[in-house]
Formats: sequence, C-alpha cells, structure tokens
Amino acid sequence: MKTLKAGLLALALMAGISHANAQEVQIKFAHVGEPDSLFADVSQEFAKRANEKLAGEAKVVVYGSSQLGGDSELLKKLKLGTVDLALPSTVMSSVAPQFALFEMPYLIADRDHMARVRDEVVRPQLYPVAASRGYHIIGVWENGFRQITNNVHPINTPADLSGIKLRVPQGVWRVEMFKSYGANPSPMALSEVFVALQTGAMDGQENPLVQTYASRLQEVQEYLSLSDHIYTPAFVTAGMSWNRLPEHVREVLQQTAMEMESYALEQGAKLDEETLAKMRDAGLQINKVDRQAFIDASQSVYDKFIKDVDGGQEMLDKVRELQPAS
Repeated sequence: MKTLKAGLLALALMAGISHANAQEVQIKFAHVGEPDSLFADVSQEFAKRANEKLAGEAKVVVYGSSQLGGDSELLKKLKLGTVDLALPSTVMSSVAPQFALFEMPYLIADRDHMARVRDEVVRPQLYPVAASRGYHIIGVWENGFRQITNNVHPINTPADLSGIKLRVPQGVWRVEMFKSYGANPSPMALSEVFVALQTGAMDGQENPLVQTYASRLQEVQEYLSLSDHIYTPAFVTAGMSWNRLPEHVREVLQQTAMEMESYALEQGAKLDEETLAKMRDAGLQINKVDRQAFIDASQSVYDKFIKDVDGGQEMLDKVRELQPAS
C-alpha cells in the first residue's frame, strides 16, 4: 500500500510539473546580431527584465546570430507566427516605403535627435503604417550610425567608392544611395558577409561599428572610414502571434520594450567609443570622410524619396524641425 501511495504521489507531482510547464508561454525573439553586438546586448537585457516581470507566466527566449534566419526571412516568420518578436532595421523599408526615411543620408544628427524623431514621427506615423502591413512595433531600439570598411583604399569622398564591390543590407534604398556615389553595391544577409569579404567576392561593407566588430569583419578588412552616413534604428516587431498572447504578457512586453529604448541609445554611444578603440588595436587604418562631399552627393536620394513616398516631404520637414539647434 505504501509503495502504491508513493507511486501515485510521484505521478501527481509529475503531472503538476507538466501542467505548470504547459502553462508557460515561450516567446521566440530572433535577431541577426552576433554575440557582443548591440542587438545581443539589448535583447538579452530585455529578456531578463521581461522574464522577471512575467514570473513564469511566459518566457522570452532570444535567438541571435541569424539562427532563425536573416532579416527578410524573419519578417516572413513574423507573418506566419513561427517567430514572436524580431528586430528588423534597414529591411523595414521593404515593408513600407515610409520607413526609407531612415535611408536618407545625414538626416539624423545625433541620438538626442533620434529620441525626438522616435516619439514624434516613428510612433504616430510609422507604427500605423507597419500595422497596416501586419506588423506590430512595440519599441524602437538602435542599430546605429553606419561606417564604411573596405580592402581597396581609404574612403574620403564619394569618388573613392567608384567601382568598389560593397555589401549593403537587404532593401533597395541603400543600393540606390551607394550607386549614386559610384560604388557597386550588392544586398546580402549579414551572416554571409564575412566569407564574401574573405574571398574577395565583396571589397567592403557598411555597418555600425559594433555590428562590424561583433561579426569579426575587422579580421578581413583593412580600412575603416568614419562616415556616419546613415543612422538606422531597430524596431522591436511582433506579427501574427501577438494577439494570441495573453493580455498581461503583451502589456509586459510592450512596457519593457519601451523601457529599453533609452538603454539602447546609451549602450550604443558607449559601445561606439569602446569599439573604435578595438578597431584601432586590430590594425585597421582609420580616417574621417569629407562629410560635406557626401552630403552634396546625396541630393538624388532625397529627390527620389520625395517623389516616390507619399508624405515624404512632410516627414523630412518634421525630422528637420526636430534637429538640435546648430
């Protein structure tokens, strides 16, 4: 009898554990950043904070390093509901043309400016556009100010890019911009870039410093040209599965994603400074570009944006209105 009671008790405990586990919702959060990238840092901190608040009701599990796919694939998985959250950046311009606002060279002056643009342009204007395409943005983090690396020579002016095979992210606008500078740009998933540079299939690439360093691209590049040509935000984005999550879980995720916005900007600034020193130590030859020469060469990209994007001129005017006084 004692043995039978002990067996029944064990079965009951196992059933209880199984039931408890079944109640916990797992939230898959995927991104393309490598370990030690800003994407990895902020998404892991987000998961830690959210999971503390959710206390077993649900658990955010982060999949970095393109484990669940590149940016374009992750957008599809959001639509299917097989990924719950992702962190797209440049690729959002393929979702809706209005997101090409962040493809305009030298538009975002600094991170304080970006915070104002986030609150007064992205939330009221771009969130609804994304929602109309089936994507629910819950926060705006950072990818960062982008710089150019290559194996041919230092880039000082747009003319120095002539003929250079340059990897760019997926999306048409970066291709347009670098073509206007004379480069030969090719969209490519971040996970493929190291080998492309190592084999000479590509001469160079452009990315925020932290993304470049975390992807070890400094190991297969010689020159780093500090251009700050574009600032790219990263959008914490949900898809088909969002409305299937319990209401309290959605509230926690949204609250925590917004809580992380200032953290992302602060970490981005800190890591830029630290990473530049690491790049120098890695032996890259570093120079600053002729900023005005690049600004002067960028007008055609602005003209296309104004022509092709509904409300483009008004968005540009609003962003410029929010720029800090010089």
